[in-house]
Amino acid sequence: MYGSSVIARVDKRYLIVLGACLTQFTVVGLLFSYGLFFKSFEVEYGWSRTLLSSCLSFAFVVMGVLASFGGYLSDRYGPRLVLAVAGVLCGVGYALLSQVTQPWQLFAAFGLFIGVGMAVHDVVTLSTIARQFERRRGIMTGVVKVGTAAGQMALPPLAAFLIALYDWRLALMALGIGAAAVLLFGALLMKSPSTSGGSLDKTEAAGFRLRDMRGNRTFWMLCAIQFAYLSSLSTIPLHIAVHGMDLGMTPALAAMLLSVIGAASVLGRLTVGALIDRIGGRRALIVCFLPLTASLLLFLSISVPWALFAGVAVYGFGHGGLFTVMSPTVAEYFGLKAHGAIFGGVLFFGTIGAASGPVVAGRIFDLMGGYAPAFATLAALAAVGLMLVLKLPASRPGVLG
Repeated sequence: MYGSSVIARVDKRYLIVLGACLTQFTVVGLLFSYGLFFKSFEVEYGWSRTLLSSCLSFAFVVMGVLASFGGYLSDRYGPRLVLAVAGVLCGVGYALLSQVTQPWQLFAAFGLFIGVGMAVHDVVTLSTIARQFERRRGIMTGVVKVGTAAGQMALPPLAAFLIALYDWRLALMALGIGAAAVLLFGALLMKSPSTSGGSLDKTEAAGFRLRDMRGNRTFWMLCAIQFAYLSSLSTIPLHIAVHGMDLGMTPALAAMLLSVIGAASVLGRLTVGALIDRIGGRRALIVCFLPLTASLLLFLSISVPWALFAGVAVYGFGHGGLFTVMSPTVAEYFGLKAHGAIFGGVLFFGTIGAASGPVVAGRIFDLMGGYAPAFATLAALAAVGLMLVLKLPASRPGVLG
């Protein structure tokens, strides 16, 4: 009886991993695909890239505002209901993009629908994983984030195929309906198993609460670090495909840039996930920031299409690692008592960078006809983030988590 109950619990935990992977796959894969529709909106309505970037930035603002609240709801009520509601709204939002004819409608779809799905997809899934895998938190977070990489590789080419086969409106409608179905299914797998009586309860009892973060220097440093790298992690996936098209790539070939980022990020996610469990969050952050900064400097010197593939491969490793490292690092420093809320607080400050980066890059392009100043700005921010990481206090993996 004891053995069968253990097997049942293990099975349930890995169903949660599957649900988290499906959520990450869909939300981030569609986010990566949005840039492929820039040309369609430009041709149809003459909208600028500043406008097209601004609506996504608005969604990142919504994400930041709601992330901590979504983490709180997950901490209190569990992830299933939160992810189900947000997932359906996210899918509906992409379907509604197929019907927009005015800029305000674009902002409404991103702010009221897509932004809600973005707000909880990371904080809820990764907080749930942090609670379920005490000793292998880093590597299991990496496994979940491989779902993100799979979405980055699979959904942009699918979007490009649907645009070529039908048109951009039908492509968005199909992607939105499919996303709602997949996200709802993923949410149903996310019910947390009981942790009563285990060591996890002791870990949660020893952890910090959100209100303890007000004067905590490490928390505010993590917020600044998140800002420094999320500026790049939101801007490059959105603009790199259309940048490739500006250099002469076809839409299908430009979509492959996003797939290369996704493929390279798999290595980054799994490598950094394993490193977190061994060397801790601070050192793992250093491993992530180095390729991120190097790739942004590479983009400054690339002027031929084929060379972009080398740049995005380097970028992809850092991209994948950075999307993996923060949740285990927050658990490492602050425990699990209010992990969702604290992680959501860090994400809030990161989303300020995520919201501003794409629109600034779009404005730079509209004014100057190129992305070089944007790449230089992002490289400088990444360098600042690396310096902040070097000033973080040392921590021993597993002390609180």
